[in-house]
Formats: sequence, structure tokens, C-alpha cells
Amino acid sequence: MRIDVLTALPGLVDAPLRHSILERAQEKGVATVRVHDLRTYAPGKHHQVDDRPFGGGAGMVLKPEPVFRGVEAIADAEGEADEIVYLTPDGECLDQSTVNQLSLNEHLILIAGHYEGIDQRVRDQLVTRELSIGDYVLSGGELPALVLIDAVVRVLPGALGDSSSALTDSFQDGLLGAPAYTRPAEFRGMEVPEVLRSGDHQRIARWRDEKRLEKTRNRRPDLLPDAEDAEAS
Repeated sequence: MRIDVLTALPGLVDAPLRHSILERAQEKGVATVRVHDLRTYAPGKHHQVDDRPFGGGAGMVLKPEPVFRGVEAIADAEGEADEIVYLTPDGECLDQSTVNQLSLNEHLILIAGHYEGIDQRVRDQLVTRELSIGDYVLSGGELPALVLIDAVVRVLPGALGDSSSALTDSFQDGLLGAPAYTRPAEFRGMEVPEVLRSGDHQRIARWRDEKRLEKTRNRRPDLLPDAEDAEAS
């Protein structure tokens, strides 16, 4: 998979890509992530990427010219993208199902908004999907873009050392993850549950399923299939 990120703050995005799973996935050729400086595509001597909003109001708005030129340059060099994603607080909320869908694509372009938003013509003509990582506002779309990249790359085949690891993550099947323990078996009077030390894989699987369901009922009952039935009754 190839992911191109168009941002006015490339340094903010680039550094995390050189660590941990994202770095290893790129080294193994599982994913290629490139960060593009929006100012490179801004016309004029000062390469201005933002301007005051028409109609007045606080803040600045990203101009359409550099975004259009940037997306077109990426498409010319790497081919048309399967999805052009704009990270914005008023987009659809990112969830695991959406991550899984996006991971099936070969080429994504991510546009990181900044300031008070982006010219609506970009959203109308270029963007194919608008995503939010939660009901709150950040200073820009750079951190949400990194969240999306990390979530998508980790489910790609070969990204993780254990190919089954991503399949057992929370939300993959609608439930939260089970508690996890490691050595030592006893620490400050707290012991790892006996079932996890039993070597009985069927018992362990049942225990984990029970704990996942218990945690989901306690913390996120809205994720359970019977949540809507309960509300309707």
C-alpha cells in the first residue's frame, strides 16, 4: 500500500513514521508512506497556503490552489488514489470497520487540515471521504492522519510479527480486548489467573471470550448486538 500525506507541517508527521511498527512495515515493503509539504505547491514568492475567510470570521482557511496542485502532482507521479481522505472534526468517526475497508486499497492520499479548515471547493471536488478521530478539536489534521496511518498499516499482512495479532485487537469483532498478563506470575501479591497458566487452550479461549464480553458490557454496552434491542424495549 502507498499512503501520501499532504500537510502544511510535514515535520510533525514525518518523525513518528520512523519508529516502531510503521518503520518496520516500510522497511519490509508492506507500506510506503510519503509526506508532502503543502507549501511546495503554493504559488507566489511567499508560498502562502492560507488566507482570511470570505464573509469574515476568526482564523485562517487553507487555500484551494496548493491542495489541488499537490493532489494532482501526487496523482501524476504515483497514479490516481483509491481514496482521498480529509481529516476533519466534522467527518465520520473513524472506527475499526472503516480502517479495515481502507486497508484494502492500494493508494490513499490524506489531506491534513489546519487553522480554521479548508476551502470547501477542495471538499466538494477532491475529497472522497472525510474522517474524524473523535468528537473534539485539535490544532490540525496531522495527528489524526498519523492515527489513521498507524491503524491502517498495522492490519496489513506482514506488518506485525504475529499475523494473528491485529485480528485479536479490540473492535475487530465488535468486542473490547481481554486482559493481558506476562511474567512474573506473581507480583506484589497479585497473581496471574490460573487459567492462563494452565496450558489448556480451550479453557483460555473461553476465559478470554468471557472477559471480553464482560468488559464490553461494563464499558461499551453500545457495541453489543443487544444494545439496540434493550433501548427499543
